[in-house]
Amino acid sequence: MKTLYLIDSSIYMFRSWHLLPETILTPQNQAANALHGFAAFLLQVTEQAKPTHLVCAFDECYEGSLRKQIYPLYKANRPPAPENLRHQFAWCRELAGLLGFHCLGSPTHEADDIIGTLAGQTREQHDRSVILTADKDLTQFIGPDDIYWDFSRKRQFSYRDIRKRWNLHPSQIADMLALAGDKSDNIPGVPGIGVHTAARLLVKWGDIDNLYAHLGEVADMKFRGAQRVARLVAESREAVYLARRLTGLMPAAGLPQQTEDFRLQQPDFDALGRFWEQTGLPAAHLQRWQRAFAHL
Repeated sequence: MKTLYLIDSSIYMFRSWHLLPETILTPQNQAANALHGFAAFLLQVTEQAKPTHLVCAFDECYEGSLRKQIYPLYKANRPPAPENLRHQFAWCRELAGLLGFHCLGSPTHEADDIIGTLAGQTREQHDRSVILTADKDLTQFIGPDDIYWDFSRKRQFSYRDIRKRWNLHPSQIADMLALAGDKSDNIPGVPGIGVHTAARLLVKWGDIDNLYAHLGEVADMKFRGAQRVARLVAESREAVYLARRLTGLMPAAGLPQQTEDFRLQQPDFDALGRFWEQTGLPAAHLQRWQRAFAHL
């Protein structure tokens, strides 16, 4: 069984930009904190996991996002990336490419969709995925052999762990978010219903289709406020089904089909050396990279 590592790259670029000081500059005095942090993150992943198959998925869809076409207010609560971060996105992708990592992005699909599509393909081939992210939405893509790895917090969750945490199958997470809403993505749900109530409804009814088919029985469920919840769910039917279109997977077409397509090769260290000089990355890291790829 092969293991495909799927990296939700944008989260780690943003996190690096937030955590590292703006005084980290290139020799040309351009901000490079996100690049330095992302490079350190990739190095740590490679040293710890010794991956042989890996994909860096990048968010490259903005106004052309399919979700924005469905719901123009999707992620409208997020400010645009500041200027001193925007130019670093291209550097981070260039770095990943020079390292020999397979880089994927789409003008219409988010990194989540790329990761979810590849995780499904990998499972069909009886291989396993390790998804590196801090986004709870991606727990929906975890299968029985897969791992959700919140790298920055040093936490890993198996399929069983996710079931224990939410009392739901990972495949029910998208329905849970549709009912509870997702403030980080500006997705509406049922007002006054949080994730725990949403999970309770789904434990009983399985999915939102079955929930609405048995809406008359919700008021008789054995928890405080069941009648109020039944009324709110009934009033929010349209919002819930809209949200469900946003919270679930939108399969990304045209991706490589086989796990083996993402096998890593030894990178071109001469090209990497030039990139290191241009961007001011620590020279010691380049030496560590050479050792980190010794397993290939």
